[in-house]
Amino acid sequence: MPNIKQQEKRVRQASRQRLENLRWKSTAKTLMRRLKEAADGGDATALAERHRELVSWLDRAASHGALHRNTAARRKAQAAKLLHRS
Repeated sequence: MPNIKQQEKRVRQASRQRLENLRWKSTAKTLMRRLKEAADGGDATALAERHRELVSWLDRAASHGALHRNTAARRKAQAAKLLHRS
């Protein structure tokens, strides 16, 4: 338990940031799942739309610091592989 006022503030900030990072990561996973479903469905327009949406989200998550830039790049490469395989 923090004894100093600044430490209490850092605990509150860390809690908020943890929730925000969880939102970014969770949404990225959901978008990847939707991309995989679109790839299994075979609809090219839906697949392209889902891919664009995922790549945009990953770029924003990396720029916000919720995902490491290499992690975002790796997931984008996996998404591109799915896009071109179908």
